[in-house]
Amino acid sequence: MIPTLARYILRETIGSWLTVTAVLTVILLTNQLGTVLARAAEQGFPPQVVLTLVALGTAQNIAVLLPIGLLLGVMLALGRLYHDSEMTAMQACGVGGRYAWLPVLLIAMVCAVAVGFLTSVVGPMAVSKTQQVRSEALRDGEFSPIAEGRFRSFGGGSIVLYAETLDSNGMLGNVFIQRYSDGRQEIVLADRGRHTVSSDGRLHLLTLYSGERIEGTPGSAELRRVRFEQSVIPVAVPDALLAPPRLEAQSTTQLLASEDLAAIAEWQWRIAAPVMVLVLAMLAVPLARLRPRQGRYARIWLGVVLYFVYFSLISAGRVWIEKGVIPASLGLWWVHLLVIAVTMLVLLSPRWRARWRYRGSPI
Repeated sequence: MIPTLARYILRETIGSWLTVTAVLTVILLTNQLGTVLARAAEQGFPPQVVLTLVALGTAQNIAVLLPIGLLLGVMLALGRLYHDSEMTAMQACGVGGRYAWLPVLLIAMVCAVAVGFLTSVVGPMAVSKTQQVRSEALRDGEFSPIAEGRFRSFGGGSIVLYAETLDSNGMLGNVFIQRYSDGRQEIVLADRGRHTVSSDGRLHLLTLYSGERIEGTPGSAELRRVRFEQSVIPVAVPDALLAPPRLEAQSTTQLLASEDLAAIAEWQWRIAAPVMVLVLAMLAVPLARLRPRQGRYARIWLGVVLYFVYFSLISAGRVWIEKGVIPASLGLWWVHLLVIAVTMLVLLSPRWRARWRYRGSPI
């Protein structure tokens, strides 16, 4: 059974952790929404896809927020106890430090399991689903039927088509096309036209009959005018529709079976994320310790710097494994050990300096 003081610290810590994580999640959602809306406007995604992509993007990145949310939550909760002298009163009553470590350890274990599940199961599924939804949205926009009297873009917006009429045989009437190619702009007018797709699905073929093409460079007075009886305009399908599955979408089992350095770096990252949670939670306890009359938020900046340095080192280590700079057998464990060593050195150095300074003083 958890002692009363430990339950009290546990309740304070959980409240701070959930509050910080909720704030960070709102920031993440706002950023995801802006990114997805910009991409939707650029690539013509239908409106119903936007919220799906925002939710999937959040599922991919929430594992990054939980460690810093826990770190700041623990520091805020314990920092308040130190600032209000509650922790001092506990220590004066002979209560050991285990009452602070026990609740933090319990939360860290739960958070580490959650992060491990997110990075190993939810994250790959979200990446795969995101790629599928995005490809389907592009495909629906790229291969949807042409409607008469409406503008329609192809090739990721490189060409715009307008047809005044469309008969039952698929023949377009009074066709207008605007195309950008190699810095030049083309305007094509044709009496009739037809839209088909190549057998391999990689090209749109716009066949035009009885028309003229006007070519020129914007800002230049030189124009070229060509009349034709028949002209075929091939438009390549965007690469996003033909892109292979991303490495992040593969399951952990597939990554473990691969000897590719990129796959090894990916599953090393998936292991490093839950370990980072445990390391940050344990370092948060000494980081939260405040001196008398020190402000409650005095060390928050140190926690933020620690997290970003930690995360940057793991990201760099992942790239180094992928490029063969460091051996794959070393993994990312050296980052955890380095962060622990440097943090403890920073925290203990003032005490060591004080002992060295007063080592010869009389008692």
